[in-house]
Amino acid sequence: LDSPNDPSTTYRTTTTRASNKRATMGDNGESNFSYVCAPWAPILGFMGCASAIIFANLGGAYGTALAGKGIMAMGVRSPELLMKNIIPVVMAGVLGIYGLIVCVILNGKMVKPESGTGFAGYSQYNGFAHLAAGLCCGLSSLASGLSIGIAADSGTRAVGAQSAMAASWKKMGFTGDAGGQPTSSGDALFVGTVLIQVFAGNLGLYGLISALILSQMDYACESGN
Repeated sequence: LDSPNDPSTTYRTTTTRASNKRATMGDNGESNFSYVCAPWAPILGFMGCASAIIFANLGGAYGTALAGKGIMAMGVRSPELLMKNIIPVVMAGVLGIYGLIVCVILNGKMVKPESGTGFAGYSQYNGFAHLAAGLCCGLSSLASGLSIGIAADSGTRAVGAQSAMAASWKKMGFTGDAGGQPTSSGDALFVGTVLIQVFAGNLGLYGLISALILSQMDYACESGN
């Protein structure tokens, strides 16, 4: 082992420190990045942008596909209810807009390094906050899309079956609906289905609100910090 008092050891240590210092110096001799304002911090922000739009669109796509599947199956027996039950498709499509809104906001808060000096203007604080914002919106919209799709598939099929059964009963001379209640309008099942989808769609809205709050977190990097 080298002795601490060995001149060669001291020279190597001094040379290593000088090399590390030069690696963090700009042309004017000032530090161009620090631990707080690391050069890799923008990766977190861009990951937040991507997470928001990708997961939100996945949720919207799944909800639209599954809801459309149930609506088409219901439309075979009750085509007059097709447009009435198109609501879940609209609600699932809105989820993609949530992701787009958050992605645009986060993209507007990205800061480029200073030209010439290379000073990092985007901090780790901003990066983690924006990543959290993107994940809040994206994953909440994904969960909302899954819930809307499953509820819409089952709900629209049930509404179509009730309508077809009520029509069969009327052909046989009964005046009530499929449930045998003469005073029922037959819309109770449809209203319940819509309420389920509304509360499922609120999940994505909660994620959007959380993302908007997190996107306001800011720590500005200054030259030499």
